[in-house]
Amino acid sequence: MKQITALVFLFFLINQSGHAQDRWNVEKPAGPSKSISFNTTEGTFMNLDVSPDGKTIVFDLLGDIYKMPIKGGKATLLSGGMAYEVQPRFSPDGKYISYTSDKDGANNIWVMNADGNNQRQVTKERFRLLNNAVWTRDGKYIIARKHFSSQKAVNGGELWMYHISGGFDGVQLSKRKNDQQDLGEPWVSPDGSVYYSENLIPNPVFQYNRDPNGEIYAIKKLDLNTGDIEKVAGGSGGAARPQVSPDGSQIAFVKRDRLNTVLYLQDLQTGEEKPLYTDLSKDQQETDAVFGVYPNFNWLPDNRTIVFYAKGKIMKVDAITLEVGEIPFSADVKQSISEALHFEQPVFKNEFDVKMIRQLATSPDGKKVVFNAAGYLYLKELPDGKPERLTEGTDWEFEPNFSPDGKSVVFVSWNDELRGAVMKFDFKGKKLNPVTSERGIYHSPRFNRKGDLIVYSKGAGNGNLGYSYGKHPGIYTIAPEKGTAKLVIKHGFKPMFSANDDRIYFQSQLNGKKAFNSCDLNGRDVKTHYTSVYATDFIPSPDGRWMAFNELYNVYLTPIISAGSALDLSSENKTLPLKKLTKDAGTDIHWSADSKIIHWTMGSEYFSKPINDAFNFIDEEDSKKKNAQVDTNGISLGLVLASDKPLGRIVLKGARIITMEGDEVIDKGTIIINENKIETIGTESSVEIPEDAKVYELNGKTIMPGIVDVNAYLPTSSNGISPQQDWPYFANLAYGVTTVHDPSAQTEMVFSQAEMIKGGLMTGPRLYATGRVFYGAESDNNNSISTLDDLRSHLRRLKAVGAFSVKPHSQNRRDQRQQVVMAARELNMEVLPEGGTNLYTNLSMIADGYTGIERNLPAYPIYKDVTSVWNGSKTSYTPSLIIAYGTQWGENYWYDRTNVWENERLLSYMPKAIVDERSRRRTTSEYGDYGHIDIARSVNQLAKGGTKINLGSHGQLQGLGAHWELWMLAQGGMKPIDCLKAATINGAAYLGMDKEIGSLKKGKLADLIVLNGNPLNDIRNSEKVIYTMVNGRLYDASTMNEIGNHEQSRNKFWWQFSKSENYIIPEGEIN
Repeated sequence: MKQITALVFLFFLINQSGHAQDRWNVEKPAGPSKSISFNTTEGTFMNLDVSPDGKTIVFDLLGDIYKMPIKGGKATLLSGGMAYEVQPRFSPDGKYISYTSDKDGANNIWVMNADGNNQRQVTKERFRLLNNAVWTRDGKYIIARKHFSSQKAVNGGELWMYHISGGFDGVQLSKRKNDQQDLGEPWVSPDGSVYYSENLIPNPVFQYNRDPNGEIYAIKKLDLNTGDIEKVAGGSGGAARPQVSPDGSQIAFVKRDRLNTVLYLQDLQTGEEKPLYTDLSKDQQETDAVFGVYPNFNWLPDNRTIVFYAKGKIMKVDAITLEVGEIPFSADVKQSISEALHFEQPVFKNEFDVKMIRQLATSPDGKKVVFNAAGYLYLKELPDGKPERLTEGTDWEFEPNFSPDGKSVVFVSWNDELRGAVMKFDFKGKKLNPVTSERGIYHSPRFNRKGDLIVYSKGAGNGNLGYSYGKHPGIYTIAPEKGTAKLVIKHGFKPMFSANDDRIYFQSQLNGKKAFNSCDLNGRDVKTHYTSVYATDFIPSPDGRWMAFNELYNVYLTPIISAGSALDLSSENKTLPLKKLTKDAGTDIHWSADSKIIHWTMGSEYFSKPINDAFNFIDEEDSKKKNAQVDTNGISLGLVLASDKPLGRIVLKGARIITMEGDEVIDKGTIIINENKIETIGTESSVEIPEDAKVYELNGKTIMPGIVDVNAYLPTSSNGISPQQDWPYFANLAYGVTTVHDPSAQTEMVFSQAEMIKGGLMTGPRLYATGRVFYGAESDNNNSISTLDDLRSHLRRLKAVGAFSVKPHSQNRRDQRQQVVMAARELNMEVLPEGGTNLYTNLSMIADGYTGIERNLPAYPIYKDVTSVWNGSKTSYTPSLIIAYGTQWGENYWYDRTNVWENERLLSYMPKAIVDERSRRRTTSEYGDYGHIDIARSVNQLAKGGTKINLGSHGQLQGLGAHWELWMLAQGGMKPIDCLKAATINGAAYLGMDKEIGSLKKGKLADLIVLNGNPLNDIRNSEKVIYTMVNGRLYDASTMNEIGNHEQSRNKFWWQFSKSENYIIPEGEIN
């Protein structure tokens, strides 16, 4: 018996050991790391508390918790390490301290002894995370704010109560209004009532540009005995962070008074209020304050002294005399940070492998495929044939589908002027003929099983393609030869015929879900067969037996059954057999003609999987009786295209040249460009002009490198069809933006267009992107990650189509955010996160080795703690002041103070309706209400300490917005030369491309702009672009006609083909 017991115990230890190895350790860096040590007497947005006896202060600093005597002095570390720990609160007896920690991988509530020992976890949430814990008066329970979100990453909050022994689910005390309006900052009064702050803005949707002069937050009181709720404080300037005095007679709170955040006091008997201190740090009422509007503070036991944080210091105020004093502190800080991810990225090669293969179709005999790449259709004989253009046409070609006999391919074409058509290509004789006779925006043509009818959809248009010939959208049928289009049904997309050709399947939106429906050939007898929250494609097999669907980037297979009502499709569904077919991806999912094989693509690879490997009850005589492993290798489609570059030499002579090689300025210089590279650069007198060059005399002009916008957000067509000329690209080039990185784009469209630009098939800046964001809220692209392998899969999928960067957006768990870094480090990818208006998350990202932080810190000003750690890392900063967190957006300043609608160059490349809507009926604000200027000062603090600042205009106003961002950096005190570095060489280095772009140097690529003014004298001269050169091609910024050695006029944009430049955006269209 003892032997058996020992074996069981040994087995337990082995399992526990393996389990422990699998568990992610937040405290252990996932790559190279270093230690940063310094002493500080100031800190940023520090939470504090006072012990019940009034003798000790406890506070947080950079995610560590310290204590010190009430008189101040040297602080003692209570809890430190890589885990981020904040908001310490003493228990009523002073023996314990509660705090928020992500030590287990997510923000939960922990408790430790007052000396820092015996740390133990109280809550164990993995998604609905917790913060702002306070104690009940008996010291047995903790009340905390629980975080909620749904399809948008902004938060709602609820109050929950937990027993301090831990291990329980907790008791809900309050109910959130919705998932986008906050409630939090609890405090328990001596009578046991719970005070808290709540967002009272009437609109249930999260609001940017909130006006703090009105009421954003108010303080409410919850009576736990009766459940009654009453409003305690609010009104103009709002009210937040309630703190009731020890005797219960008064409540201290913060509110806004014009430009100041003020500590206020209210007599709870009379309601009389008065200000106590008017110089607090700015509160966060104007943003998504997950951890609270203002840092924690508390009273001393004397019921008159309040200890609080303000502008880097710990302060105290006497509520009677209003006497203010500083409580000095000194903390020795030691922070461990991981090495930031930075990898070199190639910019130009003479040819490139096409990675973004789209809309692939397999021939009925399985011997060849047709696919879209870089705007055109290519045919490849399997497995080793060389891809060749299907047609010789010049219009774009999309969405191919083989006829049942394999003799023809039907597809849709696009021409910006002539619009689109459904086309049919016959292999015999290589004949190409239109199927439709009317211009339109067409999608998804599909043959029926007999081959005598085609179904397709017609769209209404969008802001990239335009809206002309977008009337009468819907699903149509037509005969392949000289047919007449017949409207079947007025809504739906991705139509296809049923197995016996008597019905048409189509997809739609239904009550917030995707739906798979059918109707008869006359549009009647509409039925909904399946719905799904997360599935993005429904693909029934040709024989009608199986349904494949794409959920969160993987393909699943389930039998088709008729149940009399719609079934819900989900990878979690346990009602029917379900099999995951793919490991890393699932796009362009389609069936073989005999319904035995599923095909899909991942980047430039083509995969096939027999479904008799999926379930052992399919074709049992042929089945392997064992589920096959998920495929990891496919057939390379092997398309290689030549990179575009011009021929000949161009000389730019006599200009002032700001090279961005350090602070170098050549007062009167000359640049020789040969093809797409800088051949020579130097003073005018030192450069010999070649006889074969085209020379531009530029006396009095200024040349600088092209602008690199690393947070660009370019609207791409959302429906799979690219325009031949995309106006956002031209708008950027016209303002000298020659390289853009889009951190949130439709994956297939952005990488396809990037390759079209690289191959010279479209005109635009160098285009890079993350693809779809790695989103933490609930959506059909939330990239659910439960394990490190989930992350690796996500990153492999993106890298396969051309990404070298990934954007985590609102990933609330620390372990997930650290795992992103580890997976990216393995694949040599950069991590460029959404800042998410969360100071603690941003600072932990720096510690975890993120490549950069995109969007500004919501807390400002910042102090030595933050600057020391950030300057000691190699994490870059892209503040995007144009859409600043914690204040009204910076773009509002420029709409207010400039007449944007009069900018003729902008109107040449952007629809007038967009410009007028944003600019003509503008609002105005007092100068001090533009908080982006204070944020810019904090940015400049970091820049002076060595942190690399980048320019990111967030796509707010294409082209011109990049200059606004540049000027706003200058508003914070940054020198013009440093502003220009942020706009050029810093951004290039951030993207790993500074060896080829970002400065003007012999051998580098010729990306530059010519200005009619000197931005070193006045940064506003940056806008005065007269020529833009990208990859050696020179454009006149006023017309965007190509000049130099390849003169060519720009075609019209879609809105310029009609007599009016105004256009109507259909209801629901967002651009």
